[in-house]
Amino acid sequence: MEPDWIDQVVERWSALQPALPVDAYHVTGRISRIAARIAQREDEVFGRYGLTRGDVGVLSALRTSPPPHTLSPTQLFRGLMMSSAGMTKRLDRLEQQGLVKRNPDKNDRRGVTIHLTERGRRILARAVAENTKSEATLLAGLSAKERRVLTDLLREVLSRVEPAAGG
Repeated sequence: MEPDWIDQVVERWSALQPALPVDAYHVTGRISRIAARIAQREDEVFGRYGLTRGDVGVLSALRTSPPPHTLSPTQLFRGLMMSSAGMTKRLDRLEQQGLVKRNPDKNDRRGVTIHLTERGRRILARAVAENTKSEATLLAGLSAKERRVLTDLLREVLSRVEPAAGG
């Protein structure tokens, strides 16, 4: 296989500082570049639906939550690792677009719950379907076994940098 950008960067750093342990960069550099390309593609796909990746995160959290598919703003901002103010701004925009609705919380007079509207559900379904097809093309050259191996390796790396699910 031809050397790529990462190989060239690692080679140059190795020449500049021979004692620098740059081996990990062969992996992390490629993961970073892949993540940037995936983000770029997602921005293009979701943008066609008037959405951002962050919007899709909120809508997906609502859609995949247990019935009745409602969450509080606090659950959303904690789960999506956002600030409370950032979540409020995002929810305001999604509500203005008719994609989510705020309802009084039946268990807390001061609170609200957020639910996905039918319009939000339809747009999310189309955006996710298109994005899924786009992302599948990234792995089209790998066999099923190679995808499973890659999945397991990436899960292991991710478990070292991110708290356990629900943590």
